[in-house]
Amino acid sequence: MSTVPFDPLSRLHSQPWSSLAGLVSVTSEAIAQVLAGSPAERVLDRTLRDHRHLSREQRQALKEAVFNVGLWRRRLGFLLGREDATPPFLLYALLHGLAGVPASEAAALSGVGEGPPPVLTPGEAPTLALRASLPDWLADHFARELGPEAEAFCAHLNVPGPITLRANPLRTSRDALAERLRSEGVSTRPGPWSPLALHIEGPRPNLYGLPSLREGLFEVQDEGSQLLGLVVEARPGETVLDLCAGAGGKTLLLGAEMKDSGRLLAYDPDPERLDRLLQRSARAGLARVQVLRTRPPAGLGADRVLVDTPCSELGSLRRGPDQRFRIQPDALTRFPPLQRDILSHAGDLVRPGGRLVYATCTVNRAENEDVVHAFLASRPDFQLVRPGAGWLSEACIRDGCLFVAPHRHGTDAFFAAVMERSAG
Repeated sequence: MSTVPFDPLSRLHSQPWSSLAGLVSVTSEAIAQVLAGSPAERVLDRTLRDHRHLSREQRQALKEAVFNVGLWRRRLGFLLGREDATPPFLLYALLHGLAGVPASEAAALSGVGEGPPPVLTPGEAPTLALRASLPDWLADHFARELGPEAEAFCAHLNVPGPITLRANPLRTSRDALAERLRSEGVSTRPGPWSPLALHIEGPRPNLYGLPSLREGLFEVQDEGSQLLGLVVEARPGETVLDLCAGAGGKTLLLGAEMKDSGRLLAYDPDPERLDRLLQRSARAGLARVQVLRTRPPAGLGADRVLVDTPCSELGSLRRGPDQRFRIQPDALTRFPPLQRDILSHAGDLVRPGGRLVYATCTVNRAENEDVVHAFLASRPDFQLVRPGAGWLSEACIRDGCLFVAPHRHGTDAFFAAVMERSAG
């Protein structure tokens, strides 16, 4: 973990805020929709479609205004001394209080009206919830889970995550992909944890316009998510099951590790996700992915089973600026019964001597360690083993399990327990 102080506000000082001039009504309306509960991504997409004439700088400033007021709303309310401030006042507090725009300019850009600009509360916010702009219950949860690391973790939730690619080893190597992307005008650097990861440097490119993507040379996938698939250690010729496949990012990784041989099975209760998986498989050069439309039966005898279970998704909060305000406190307790049921079923699908990987993208011991320990107590034929023996850094291991987080590893937060079934 880095000892260099991390300032989540520093990026706000380099935004083209002056380009908000003349956009008061557009900005205020978009912010109001987000504060009322509409997802920020959708609001911004709709707003930009309705105002196609905006320049690149105007679009960037509008995006940052909408996202950051949505994100920092609690801290902005503290600066203003009121929780129910209107969008123009919240935007003023963002521009002047957090981004350092002079008061008179911030007042004009935000549309707070004539007269002296509002006076903001001086000094540091007194609680983690206000400093990191989180609901009280969520800040309290992170403090319990992470102790002295909670402040750094929450600070890293308040900046966008990197754009990370996973090289497809069926088509290319990581080094060759980096060279190809460079020829397409995209600069990257290798990820420190996954041997397949490349982080994009500089402005976000239009990835979907790149020939290298259409040719299946890479997928967009967080480096921590890549590790979940890699610790399965799928091998050519095996029977491998992705039990909660979703749209298939990890399925594609498993297929590449298997060199498109053996049996790769993917199940998800959402049939539309499985349809998308088949489309992505063809692009990635995978011909042997078999989607299961019904829950696989006990006794499947798989060599390896990955259970990336539904969870509270607290590990990916930096991916959506308003997600933290749409999650409800019962998310902490709603999932463990489902997770225990899925993991119990998964255990019956693994052959003697096979491997079972239980994974989440959350920071909640009730969904992580507690679920695993309950399973192991009920299944003495399984034992916990170290993830990634021989290749995964010790920095990614906590209490015998994989644990990565934004403040430590630059990834979203992920947990994985690797278990092996006794051969006898």
